[in-house]
Amino acid sequence: MLENSVWRQYHDTLDIHSVLSEIYAPWSEMELEEDELRLHNTLKAKLTKKEFRLFAMDTADVDDALIKERLGYDEEGLRQAKEKLYKKLKQDKVRLAFRKNVIFKTE
Repeated sequence: MLENSVWRQYHDTLDIHSVLSEIYAPWSEMELEEDELRLHNTLKAKLTKKEFRLFAMDTADVDDALIKERLGYDEEGLRQAKEKLYKKLKQDKVRLAFRKNVIFKTE
């Protein structure tokens, strides 16, 4: 299903869990969702299309010159966009959306 997604344009695999794990490492108590499809869909829901493309390109180590060309940024604009993106990913309302849903059973 995700073969033609923005993420797969820049990444060989659907490795969103490992990328987010690095970002959320300071929150060691946070257990990330492991389903890559859910992580992908949550990213798409929480980020704008341009932010999602920037995130996919930046985490795939795409050259900044290509990112600027594709997304229409200048040097300062790209720096600010990356700063805003990673700040947004660390906000509670976004970060907590990536947590594993734990269902408690009561008997």
